[in-house]
Amino acid sequence: MAIKKPYRRTCRQFLDGHYSEGGRWRYITHPKFAQSPDQYVRSFFLLQKDLKELFDYIEPSDTNLKCYSYRVHELLMRACIEVEANCRAILLENDYKKDTDLNMDDYKKIEKTHLLSEYEVKVPYWHGEKQFRRPFFAWSTIKALPWYRAYNATKHDRYESFMEATFDNLIDACCGVLVLLSAQFHTIDFAPGNSPLALEGPNDGMESGIGEYFRVKFPNNWPEELRYDFNWKDLENEDNPFQSLDFS
Repeated sequence: MAIKKPYRRTCRQFLDGHYSEGGRWRYITHPKFAQSPDQYVRSFFLLQKDLKELFDYIEPSDTNLKCYSYRVHELLMRACIEVEANCRAILLENDYKKDTDLNMDDYKKIEKTHLLSEYEVKVPYWHGEKQFRRPFFAWSTIKALPWYRAYNATKHDRYESFMEATFDNLIDACCGVLVLLSAQFHTIDFAPGNSPLALEGPNDGMESGIGEYFRVKFPNNWPEELRYDFNWKDLENEDNPFQSLDFS
């Protein structure tokens, strides 16, 4: 049986296969869906702005994947901090029992509730095969995230591990932030009058993501029993129209 009441900070495919058509996206903008979601989106906007400026100096290309620098390192740190912040918010706002010392063992639980490994991001103007990214693909198995492992290594021992702060890892980390935002808020950026983006783009089966720069492919393989199946108009006036995820 499909899900009759939306989960907090959780965007999912509906039973008919769609995500936002017919105004069904409106549950995402309810004040009890997420605490201060605009803060997380605005932080990503700044990260994306700085990444685009970096592209003025490092061409987005397979050729430059191993490039590293202090600027790349700085952006990698910021991107992974945003990953942690979003993961923490998803867990705690869904009444996760542990509220201190959260780590990747905790964050990885979000893979099952949000299908992060199924999201694909297209990097614009990229030259080469790495234009399409699945930053959480390793979580479809028991593997760790290579880009997050590089972040930890360079954070704790920059002298020995500085070369791991690569352009390749940075792109995956930034795409990882976008995936987490997309898995919570679809394409809503919480600007005044915002609704799901409907910008024309290439016929690639993807949508313009939050920030209107990257393109995102949302999972289309949610099991039917885990899909949403509700009429938001029937729920929106309830005192608490949302439920919490069970991470146990």
